[in-house]
Amino acid sequence: MGRGKLRIYLGAAPGVGKTYAMLAEAHRRVERGTDCVVAFVEHHDRPRTEVLLHGLEQTPRRSLEHRGAVFTEMDVDAVLARRPAVALVDELAHTNVPGSRNAKRWQDVAELLAAGIDVISTVNIQHLESLGDVVESITGVRQRETVPDEVVRRADQIELVDMSPQALRRRMAHGNVYKPDKVDAALSNYFRPGNLTALRELALLWTADRVDEYLQQYRGEHGIRSTWQARERIVVGLTGGPEGRTLIRRAARLAEKGAGGEVLAVYISRSDGLTSASPKELTVQRTLVEDLGGTFHHVIGDDIPAALLEFARGVNATQIVLGSSRRRTWQYILGPGVGATVARESGPDLDVHIVTHEEVAKGRGLPVARGGRLGRSRRIAGWLVGVGGPAVLTLLLTHIDANLGLANDMLLFLALNVAAALLGGLWPALASAALGSVLLNWFFTPPIHRITIADPLNIVAIAVFFGVAVSVASVVDLAARRTHQAARLRAESETLSLLAGSVLRGEQTLEALLERVRETFSMDSVALLERAGDVDPWVRAGSVGPHPAERPEDADVDMPVDDHLALALTGRVLPAEDRRVLGAFAAQAAVVLDRQRLVGEAEEARKLAEGNKIRTSLLAAVSHDLRTPLAGIKAAVSSLRSDDVEWSEDDVAALLEGIEDGADRLAHLVGNLLDMSRLQTGTVTPLIRAIDLDEVVPMALGGVPDGSAELDVPETLPMVQVDKGLLERAVANIVENAVKYSPDGIPVMVAASALGDRVELRVVDRGPGVPDESKDGIFEPFQRFGDAPRGAGVGLGLAVARGFVEAMGGTITAEDTPGGGLTMVLTLRAARGAPPDPTARADTAAPADPTAHAAP
Repeated sequence: MGRGKLRIYLGAAPGVGKTYAMLAEAHRRVERGTDCVVAFVEHHDRPRTEVLLHGLEQTPRRSLEHRGAVFTEMDVDAVLARRPAVALVDELAHTNVPGSRNAKRWQDVAELLAAGIDVISTVNIQHLESLGDVVESITGVRQRETVPDEVVRRADQIELVDMSPQALRRRMAHGNVYKPDKVDAALSNYFRPGNLTALRELALLWTADRVDEYLQQYRGEHGIRSTWQARERIVVGLTGGPEGRTLIRRAARLAEKGAGGEVLAVYISRSDGLTSASPKELTVQRTLVEDLGGTFHHVIGDDIPAALLEFARGVNATQIVLGSSRRRTWQYILGPGVGATVARESGPDLDVHIVTHEEVAKGRGLPVARGGRLGRSRRIAGWLVGVGGPAVLTLLLTHIDANLGLANDMLLFLALNVAAALLGGLWPALASAALGSVLLNWFFTPPIHRITIADPLNIVAIAVFFGVAVSVASVVDLAARRTHQAARLRAESETLSLLAGSVLRGEQTLEALLERVRETFSMDSVALLERAGDVDPWVRAGSVGPHPAERPEDADVDMPVDDHLALALTGRVLPAEDRRVLGAFAAQAAVVLDRQRLVGEAEEARKLAEGNKIRTSLLAAVSHDLRTPLAGIKAAVSSLRSDDVEWSEDDVAALLEGIEDGADRLAHLVGNLLDMSRLQTGTVTPLIRAIDLDEVVPMALGGVPDGSAELDVPETLPMVQVDKGLLERAVANIVENAVKYSPDGIPVMVAASALGDRVELRVVDRGPGVPDESKDGIFEPFQRFGDAPRGAGVGLGLAVARGFVEAMGGTITAEDTPGGGLTMVLTLRAARGAPPDPTARADTAAPADPTAHAAP
C-alpha cells in the first residue's frame, strides 16, 4: 500500500475561496467516478460554500466535551474505516480540542496519508510557522494556530488561490465572508488594504520559491543540463578590468527588457592564486552590480571558459555577456580566447553577447604572482640548521665509532637539508646541500681527508645526494610558500568579505570604515584626504585615531584612490602584499564618501524643492485665500462707519457677525500657515507623555457644528504616548475636513480601537471619497481635492495633521469607507505598561482567521 498524495489550496487570507475551490475540485472528481468524501469542512454559514457541500458524502464527526461545551472534530477512525480514495480536510493548521486523537489536524492528515488515502486540504499563508513573526509585525495579531513549513513543503501539489485586496474587501462588504455585524470591525482591522497586500505578496513569493524548488529538483532528477528559459537570467563574465562596468550596465538593460530578469556577475580566479584583477576595480564593480539589483559571485577555476559555462548552466542562465578581448593581435597565436571558446561551447540553449568597449586590443598584461614571505626568525633558524647542522653532525659522526656507512651518513645530511628548507626556505637548503656534499667527501668518502674520490661509485652517490637535496629543498620550499600564501589569502578573503557585507548592509559610515582599516592593519590613525585640484591643499574628509596625517607625504603609508583622493595611515610601514587589501579598503572608502554626499545632496535638493513649492503656494494662498476674509472684514467695517446708510440693529448684528466669522477664518488660516512653517523648519518639539484619548478627542470636536460628528472612544483603551496639544490640533483638522465633505444629515464617525501595541483612531465620512492615486496627494501642503471651493481654506489642514502625528511617532493613512466615503486612520503608540483590555479588543479587532476555531 503506497502513501497517499497531499494537495493543498494556499491562500493569503480568509475569504479568498480556498474551501470553495476544494469543494469544486471534489465535485469534478466525483463526476469522473472518484470515491471522494468530506472528512471535515466548515462552511461558516457562507451560502455558496454550503451549496457545494450538497451531493458530497460526509463522514460523521466526533463530538467532544470540554469545559462544559460540546465541540465537533474530524473522526479519524471513521475516515480510516471508510477508506475513500480522496478525503477533504479543511483548515490544516487547526488545533484539535483536548481529548482528540492528535493535538493538530495536520497530524490527523498525516495518518490518512500513511494509510494510502489522498487528502485535499486548505491553509492560509499566515499559519505557516516560519512566517509567524512577519505576519504579527504586519497585522499586529499573533497566530495561535500554525503548521510546520515542512508539512506544506512536502505536499505533492500546492495551488495558490489568489485574489486582489480590493476584490476581497468587496466580497466581505457584500456579506459573502462574515456576518454583517462583523464586517466593519474586520475591514477596519485585519482586512485593511495594506495588510492584505502584504499577505498576498508573502503568499506569492512563498509559492514562487516552491515552484523554483520543484523545477530544480525535476532538472536534477532527470539530469537536465540544458537551459530552460522560464525566466531571463543573465550571467556577466568579469575579468577585473575596467570594461566590467560597461558589461554590467549592458546586462542590466537586457534584464529590464524581460519581466523578472536577473543579473549575476561572476569573477573567475585561478586556483593557483595568480591573477591580474584589480581589487579596487572589482570592489567598484561589485557595488555597481548590487546597486542595479544583481548579485556578485566569485568562482575558482583553472579553465575559465569551462568554469563560466558550468556556473551559467548551474544557475539556469539564459544569456552570457562577455567583453571583447583585450588581448593584442599577436596574442591570439596562444589560443582563441575566452569569448570565442564560450561562444563555441555554449550550445543552442545559451545566448552569448560579445560587447565592445574602449579597452579592446589594448593588452591585458601578465599575471603577477603573490610571493610568499617568511619571518626573520625562521630565516635565521634555517641558516643555523643548514650551515651549523652539517658541521655538528660531522663532529658527532667522526667522534663516535658508529660506522654507519656512507648511505646512512647521506640520509642524515639529507634530513638536515629538509629541515633547513622547512625553516628558512630555498637558500639555506641549497647552502646545506653544498656544505653537506663537501663534508661527505672530506670526512666520509675514501680516501678520507682528501678531495679526490677513489671509488667512481662514490662520486655518483655524492652527485645524486646533491641533486636530491636540491630537489627536495625546492619542493619543500614551494610547499611552505604555498601554505603561507593560502593562509594569507584566506585571511584577506575573510577581511574583504566582511568589509563588503557590512557596507552592503548599510552598517558602515565613513568613520566606521576608517576605524576598521585602523584595526585591521594595527595603525595609530587613518585619514581620508581629498583636494579640489592638483594645486589645492589637502583636507580631511574623515579621520580616526590621534594626530591623523594632514598630507599623503606625511603618512607612513599612503594609498591613492585617484588624483584628488588618498588614504593616509600613520603608525608603521606596511609590507607590499598588504597594499592590495588596503587598496580595496581605499576604494570602498571612496564609495562610502560618495554615497554619503549623494544622500546629503539629495536631501538638500528635496528641501529646496519643497521650499520653492511652499513659497509658490504661499504666494497663491496669500493672494486669494487670505484676502477673501480680509475683504469681507474691510467691507463690513466700512459699511458700519458709513454715514450715508442708517443701519438697523439686525443689520449691525449681521455685519458684526460677518466680521467675527472673517476674523475666525483668518485666524485659522494663519494658524495653519504658522504650523506648516514650524514643520518645514523642524522646530516642532513634541512633549510626549501618556494620556487617554477620551481626554483629547472630545476637545478636538469643539470646532465643528453640534451633531456633525459622533464619538466612540471606549474608556478601556490603553493610554497613548503623544503630545496632547499636537494631537488635539491634528484630530481637529481631520474632523473639520471630514465634516466639510460629508453629506448633510450624515454625521462623521470618530472611533478608536486597540491593535497590538498600537491604538487606532478612525475618522469616517460618507462623502465622495478619494481615488487611490490621489490618497497620498491630499496630505501635501496647499492641496485641495476635486472641486473644493477656493474659500474653503489654503489646503494645509491634512498636511499639518500628518506633520504633527509623525512628529509624535505615529502615522496617518487614508482608506476607502465601505459603501462610499473616506476613512482617515491615525495610528498611535500605546503607552508601555498599559496593554489593551481584552474585552475591548474582542469588539474591535478581527482575529487572524475567524474561520478557524481553537480549543478553549
